[in-house]
Amino acid sequence: MSLNKLLLISAAIFSLSAFFACSSEEGADLILYNGVIATMDDSMTEAEAVAVLGDRIIAVGTNDEVMAHAGRNTERVDLEGRFVSPGFIEGHAHFPGVGELRMQLDLLGVESWQEIISIVEQAVAEAEDGDLILGRGWHQNDWTVEPERTVGDLPHHEQLSAISPNNPVILRHASGHMRFANAYAMEMAGVDNETENPRGGEVVRDENGAAAGPFRQRAMDLLLPIEENWQPNVAEVMQNANEESLRFGITTFGDAGTPVSIIEQMIEVHQSAPLSVRLHLMARDSNENLRSGLPRIAGQIENDPYFTVSGIKKAIDGALGTHGAWMVDPYTDRPETSGFNTTPLDEIFEAGELSLEHNLQMAVHAIGDRGNREAMDLYEAIWAEHGVDGTALRWRIEHAQNLQPDDIPRLSELGLIASMQGVHATSDGPWVPQRIGEERSRHGAYVWRSLLDEGTVIINGTDAPVERLDPLPSFHGSVTREMRNGEFFFPEQSMTREEALRSYTIDGAYGIFREHELGSVEVGKFADFTIFDRNLLTVSDEELREAKVTHTIVGGKIVYVAD
Repeated sequence: MSLNKLLLISAAIFSLSAFFACSSEEGADLILYNGVIATMDDSMTEAEAVAVLGDRIIAVGTNDEVMAHAGRNTERVDLEGRFVSPGFIEGHAHFPGVGELRMQLDLLGVESWQEIISIVEQAVAEAEDGDLILGRGWHQNDWTVEPERTVGDLPHHEQLSAISPNNPVILRHASGHMRFANAYAMEMAGVDNETENPRGGEVVRDENGAAAGPFRQRAMDLLLPIEENWQPNVAEVMQNANEESLRFGITTFGDAGTPVSIIEQMIEVHQSAPLSVRLHLMARDSNENLRSGLPRIAGQIENDPYFTVSGIKKAIDGALGTHGAWMVDPYTDRPETSGFNTTPLDEIFEAGELSLEHNLQMAVHAIGDRGNREAMDLYEAIWAEHGVDGTALRWRIEHAQNLQPDDIPRLSELGLIASMQGVHATSDGPWVPQRIGEERSRHGAYVWRSLLDEGTVIINGTDAPVERLDPLPSFHGSVTREMRNGEFFFPEQSMTREEALRSYTIDGAYGIFREHELGSVEVGKFADFTIFDRNLLTVSDEELREAKVTHTIVGGKIVYVAD
């Protein structure tokens, strides 16, 4: 080791020692005591109390040990036995989408097409003629009553168009991989019987060959000129998403893909009205826009631990619920299709090269087993082309929902992170075997246990607004695999409680290269905590379902307290 490195290390140790000596003399700013604190350190120790000075942790231990750091102005919070976790890290969701959902028709969990018609009808009554009506969250597999007219398992636009003759209506599927348009919107978009399916997408048609309303995968692009007329206020969107994050105990939010131009606007808003949640963004854009924009946005804003552009995102396929996931074999319930490759492979290869150039993580959305295989093949090809050891790069597969058994060990062998969402398995579970059959579902769908046993790091999340941002259904689903119908989706693939907590804390931090400062309750790390009303590691499965966030603390500041 060089003398310069030794001097730097010595200086750092001296500064840290001086800091903690000072903290002890002046007193902590905040002390949490009388709690059950899961530190998530290497020894998985449990503590009663934690002290904070500024935005850092200065002591962890028993009540008596930590209270020794109290001073005259220390704020003391009696936890009354509550459970304290390192701040929850949302591994994969969509920050602008979470904020925008408050500004559109929220259709998540709606149980019938008729109910959606009623919601839209009310919005039409309050709108001016010509106003665009947007909604998000519908899923045909959530409906308990079939629509009056269907095309396959999807509704026809007829009923929707009848109640909205003078307004364009576009309703985004819960997965984000399909849109539904009424007749007015399709006419505005110029969609007719002669419109061809774009590469990687499908305009769903009825028995007469007319557009039925649903637009799968890249066919959604046909509606973009209409949606672009709706330009939400970025500051309002960010405020909404910030509030939602803190309400659900999220202290660090991993955004899974935002265009360069929107990121630039978000940087401006954050610098004038700083976020309270730590935001990590992936840039998702054309390679042309990435090439020109990354020099301006890549990396962390100087001296700002709350805003970082840390990755590039591409999507190799679509979603299972829309028959868009790219499968090796055809779908069981639609044998005429194996899904879609939605982004050309050479475009993803080039994006990987941009990731290397700008020292960013590469992340590929891959849901189908062929999509996952092709993504891993691409990663290996990029590394070979540039002569790099890719196993140290922590590149990611977003979702990794369906894998060929032979591909399961490859993730750990390649050092890849599986960015998965526990709640997807339990919300999708009732219809997954219908899509791909029992055998593929059992051995390749949402196989957390198999991946963990191979040594793969899994980070958890919700994919909000595909699902609610609330991490507790994902946590519960990860450890029980219990579906909404009370049945269990191949429970042998469950995580343990500790593994699930790791996936939302220290492993989540590893997934964004911040395990040295986030993800565990240890001296010197940022004072980010999520406090629950019960112990996530010990309560029964039934009690776990009822758990609630009571406090969210970011950087030593109490930023959310439940009513």
